[in-house]
Amino acid sequence: MNDMSGKPQYRVVGTRPVRPDGIDKVTGKAVFSADHFVAGMIYGAILRSPHAHARIRSIDTSKAAALPGVKAVVTGADFPALKSMEVDLGEGGGDIVDMSVNCMARDKVFYDGHAVAAVAATSASIAAEALELITVDYEVLPHVTDLAAAMADDAPVLHARMRTKGLDTPSDKPTNVSMRFVMEKGDVAAGLARAKVVARGSFSSAPVHQGYLEPQACTVAYNSDGQVQIWASSQGAFMIRTVTAQVLNLPIADIRVTPLEIGGGFGGKTVIYLEPVAVLLSKKSGRPVRLAMSRSDVFRATGPAPGTICDVAIGCDENGIITGAEVTFSGSAGAFPGSGTHPAAVCSLAPYKIPDYRIVGHDVVTNMACTAAYRSPGAPPIIFAVESIVDELAGKLGMDPIDLRLRNAIQEGDPSPSGVPFGPIGLKEMLEAAKVHPHWSEPLEANQGRGIAAGYWPNFGGQSTASVSLTDDGTVIVTTGSPDIGGSRASMAMMAAEVIGLPYDSVRATVADTSSIGYSMLTGGSRTTFATGKAVVEATEKVVDGLKARAASIWGVDAGAVEWAGGEARCTAQDKEGTLSVRELCGKGGPISAEATVNPPDPGPGIAVQIVDVEVDPDTGTVTVLRVTALQDVGRAIHPSYVEGQMQGGVVQGIGWALNEGYVFNAKGQLDNAGFLDYRIPVASDLPMISTVMIEVPWPSHPFGVKGVGEAPICPPMGAVANAVSAATGVRMHHLPMSPDRILTEVAAAQ
Repeated sequence: MNDMSGKPQYRVVGTRPVRPDGIDKVTGKAVFSADHFVAGMIYGAILRSPHAHARIRSIDTSKAAALPGVKAVVTGADFPALKSMEVDLGEGGGDIVDMSVNCMARDKVFYDGHAVAAVAATSASIAAEALELITVDYEVLPHVTDLAAAMADDAPVLHARMRTKGLDTPSDKPTNVSMRFVMEKGDVAAGLARAKVVARGSFSSAPVHQGYLEPQACTVAYNSDGQVQIWASSQGAFMIRTVTAQVLNLPIADIRVTPLEIGGGFGGKTVIYLEPVAVLLSKKSGRPVRLAMSRSDVFRATGPAPGTICDVAIGCDENGIITGAEVTFSGSAGAFPGSGTHPAAVCSLAPYKIPDYRIVGHDVVTNMACTAAYRSPGAPPIIFAVESIVDELAGKLGMDPIDLRLRNAIQEGDPSPSGVPFGPIGLKEMLEAAKVHPHWSEPLEANQGRGIAAGYWPNFGGQSTASVSLTDDGTVIVTTGSPDIGGSRASMAMMAAEVIGLPYDSVRATVADTSSIGYSMLTGGSRTTFATGKAVVEATEKVVDGLKARAASIWGVDAGAVEWAGGEARCTAQDKEGTLSVRELCGKGGPISAEATVNPPDPGPGIAVQIVDVEVDPDTGTVTVLRVTALQDVGRAIHPSYVEGQMQGGVVQGIGWALNEGYVFNAKGQLDNAGFLDYRIPVASDLPMISTVMIEVPWPSHPFGVKGVGEAPICPPMGAVANAVSAATGVRMHHLPMSPDRILTEVAAAQ
């Protein structure tokens, strides 16, 4: 049904019901990984390297193994030797050998916190005592944690076998630059030469952590028949199954992973750290084993977003039309390749129509924990650099920053970074809404500034499976393989309820283990409501077809004489009439269920715009964020409250990235701020009210017009905050985080 404007009117989609997991989470009943208990379970612990780079001469575990209560000890020698093989995890991936070594070091450690041995004991205290009895003989090697230093000719080389892929002229020289990636169109030199005004700048950012509240943990039982059960909090149960099987040379079908509630991930729980270690400990001990990280372990040994350096040059003609752009950047991947070079390149200039451009990205290994995805992996700090330069162009031309963006904003039909024309995309609508929003014209006081920025993420489709079944009383069970990290159970139930015509409360959505549902790619890349939602809709439509067929059989009419509306079958045959409800139909035959598997290649891209006001204390350099308005093309908001939450959450994390978050390494390459006391994420008192404006430009390939919304909100905040700080101080900030001391230094240098 459509309203007078032609916009579809839904009964359930677009409403705001209570999420099915909400009460258990706020009352403490929800079971997370560290809460899970298995009969006979013992406790694991991991010994981690204190060195950033060192050769392991020997490991003596004999005293630990002899300690009463210790049931198993594992080192890298217990892992099978593997052949190099690339593994695609959907959001991230890498070489299986690197993934295995990241779980447990072999001949070398590559970062402070790298796992070198593990024990399992009858109590956590005995396990901790056993770790102190393990002796490791290290040969400390030169290390490099600074990104620029890692690229220098004289830098300590982490991997002697590494050669730079993608060079115009291949080199056989060992290097820390694992890859060079180039995207280009036209002649960038000619494009910049045509410009009346060119703005240039060099920018950098520190590595930052996702900051999820729940540390990684898992419980593993290796059964006597060789079957492995894993209970874990992860964004991808099937990812755990596949990678653990490959790391340990086990048949994939022998591993069953049950996803538990997840206490935050933001991309950081899309890789494995503990599971293969716990499998080996359980196999050796014959007992179920729980492994859990401490907060320090999380910061030292799990993947932050990469640090970056980025040079940008963009030119405009006298009318503010961009003529050319050049972006060169590098990302610190940590110990093994994978800093998100490709998506960073794709997203960097994507919001704008640019006839001539060249983007060059470098993936660089450094002596820190291997990076992992963090909402739009790789892209936000590069977008910060580009949006800072776009702002400078507006200043040089004397143009309103929104007007400059409007003149160059992508629209439907323009080529996307992949060359395929964009479908419906709402950047112009957002910019126009931003320009007339009261926030944009609100007066500012002394030492205050306002900034705006845009950001883009292509979003993913990917494989998803869903099943829908009816119970005897006519209620509905929706089962998927996608862990719920942002309210997806509610959105799946809502879409199923909409299709079948029942109230939301009549549908129960669950997330199954890997042996109970077909394969689903991990929850990430803003794919779940789009791709898994499509699977749910298709499975529900099959169930409706089954209900219609049953009604036709009962009435003795052709299936074409039955229509479905309002949650019931209606007979349209001329000589018969009547209705049958879902409950009535379920009571007149066997079970009705259906499964659907999808792999949609055409997700709708995420695009966002944010306005930020700040105040900068001229005496201390402290930045206070006064106001934020976040606008986003959300496609169709299935549950508007969760969409708003995603938008606001991205803003909060972006503010932290902009102002106070960043890894700090000491001279030994050790992480000095491995805890929330010293690594300070924003808290409620740091934040203003965050207003949201949802622009709905439905995506045609989804039944309800869904576009993923979780990634794009973290792309604009750093640029918007930096542009606001520049407006307040008159000085352009080039490094993240924009800490008070850095702001004072930059302002003083400019005077």
